[in-house]
Amino acid sequence: VQLQASGGGLVQTGGSLTLSCSAAESLRYYTIAWFRQAPGKEREGISCISGDGDAAYYSDSVKGRFTTSRDNAKNIVNLHMGNLRPDDTAVYYCAADTQRPVWCTSITLGLRGSYQSWGQGTLVTVSS
Repeated sequence: VQLQASGGGLVQTGGSLTLSCSAAESLRYYTIAWFRQAPGKEREGISCISGDGDAAYYSDSVKGRFTTSRDNAKNIVNLHMGNLRPDDTAVYYCAADTQRPVWCTSITLGLRGSYQSWGQGTLVTVSS
């Protein structure tokens, strides 16, 4: 599965942005996670959503500000980011468990090795 992340850009502190992760084929059987990597930092898992969309989990760093959703009919998963802060500045990646099924949990959202297909990343810059 080839994932395409899009929607990044420049936004002011307190603003909102929605990222999208899309594919040419069905994503309905895959847990989709969002990771981000800030300059000089390790890649951090911030959310995951189950294949049917019934379960979603968030890292403490984004909980209450970010929401992930999916439209399996359109093969797209969105990450709605609100109340953005300068420390949200990072390259954001979407990833899918295309080789081994993974339950979306508060633990698996942060396990890079659980996800085998990755989008190319989209840059989000939050200005102060």
